[in-house]
Amino acid sequence: MTYIGVMSYAALAEHHRRLSQLHHVEAIAVWDESTMMPVGGGAARAEALSTLRGLIHEHSTRENLADLFAVARAEAVNLPAWQQANLREMERQWVRATALPQGLVEAMSRAELQSEQAWRKHRADNDFSGFLPFFREVVRLKREVAKAWGDRLSLSPYDALLDGYEPGARSSLIQPLFARLRGFLPGLIEKVMEQQARESVRASEGPFPVERQRWLCLELLRRLGFDFNHGRLDVSHHPFCGGVPTDVRIATRYDINDYTRSLAAVLHESGHAKYEQNLPGDWLDQPIGAARSMSIHESQSLLFEMHVFRSPAFLELAGPFIEEAFSDSFGRAPEAFSPDNLFRQLTRVKPGFIRVDADEATYPCHVVLRFEIEQALIDGSLRPEEVPEAWDSWMRQMLGLSTLGNDRDGCMQDVHWPSGLFGYFPAYVLGALTAAQLFRAARAAHPNLMTQIRRGEFGVLDDWLSKKVWTQGSFLETEALVERATGSALSTEAFEQHLERRYLQRES
Repeated sequence: MTYIGVMSYAALAEHHRRLSQLHHVEAIAVWDESTMMPVGGGAARAEALSTLRGLIHEHSTRENLADLFAVARAEAVNLPAWQQANLREMERQWVRATALPQGLVEAMSRAELQSEQAWRKHRADNDFSGFLPFFREVVRLKREVAKAWGDRLSLSPYDALLDGYEPGARSSLIQPLFARLRGFLPGLIEKVMEQQARESVRASEGPFPVERQRWLCLELLRRLGFDFNHGRLDVSHHPFCGGVPTDVRIATRYDINDYTRSLAAVLHESGHAKYEQNLPGDWLDQPIGAARSMSIHESQSLLFEMHVFRSPAFLELAGPFIEEAFSDSFGRAPEAFSPDNLFRQLTRVKPGFIRVDADEATYPCHVVLRFEIEQALIDGSLRPEEVPEAWDSWMRQMLGLSTLGNDRDGCMQDVHWPSGLFGYFPAYVLGALTAAQLFRAARAAHPNLMTQIRRGEFGVLDDWLSKKVWTQGSFLETEALVERATGSALSTEAFEQHLERRYLQRES
């Protein structure tokens, strides 16, 4: 590689190092806005983040970058493999950034933040009409963004949004997977519910004090190897994992009548967190050092929530901690806290309104619903004010439930659309499929894995995930990452096998 080529790549790497520092500040400000910021700070925070994102966009689209990419790209064959992949990811980001004018970036950021803040208030009041003006503006601007990206990338507007979370994914590739699940899941759900109707489950009775729930979450996070020197646990309206790899922020919410909701959320977010904390350390200030895609991120959270936490093995490990956390409730009904009863309680299959509380059999139905609606919002065939009615129609079709007059538990339940995350939802089901495929491969490589989990030994699983996923960052494209880790392309097979084994054959 010529001296000019080397210098071009080095200049691009330094450019992204500085960008990573700006994104660091942005990530912590967003976390604070969702957890600690007083309500009165909302308007000023929206303006501050809008300005910061405008500066990031300005830095991301500097005029000299086109020449640097042209030279570096021409001589990329002489770069080491990781630098070639880093150049690929840098250029991917640059192409998307240069497709948007700065004014649109700032307007979109401002509208999203104002919409999310309005959503918190109006969701609590079950007031979709009050939220509608904010939502309408987000949809209008997101359609403008989607068109700009689509024109630049030669994609449909929706696929251009999807590509931002799932590089290389297309709705035409997702639809056959979703169609397979829509054909498989109804029959499975019916069989499981019929079988579970004959089983007794003892509900644990609260109240479960928030401080004891927090203690339990912290203890199990420590057992799982979450690094508290580079992370913390807080409270928010919606569970999430944010921050940066060196400072990972988990947030959950507590229900004094049901401790399993906060525990499941924290175990879910722990998968995100462990992924972030184990990304390739030498590349954290470069695009290649970032998580591969949202489906890979979701695969890690769902692997830990569904395949680890909700397993009989983990519940045997967690049982003594749960007993210690809620000794009063345990004393009144110890049988409710037995591992067998907890497993039956945590694997009940029943259609419900709330996605984040859904069991893993009905969960994909919630995502298919959102996938259909958000495509229609972006292509303009559905107007924002028509979303409640469309939501109700899909809920009745998919899960046999009506949300008419209950927008709080219907189309207003998630933060994603208020904050402009259109194209994100498919990653949840793609992540579930990937999680099942990864965990099946891990168990094949380590037949005693569940015994190790039962003993609280997570080193073997962590080492396998680290080698196959975490330390790979964005070195491989998503499809190649999954195939190399599991030996086959992504499909619904492992997920279907997992559901049948757990719910019909009764996993042990």
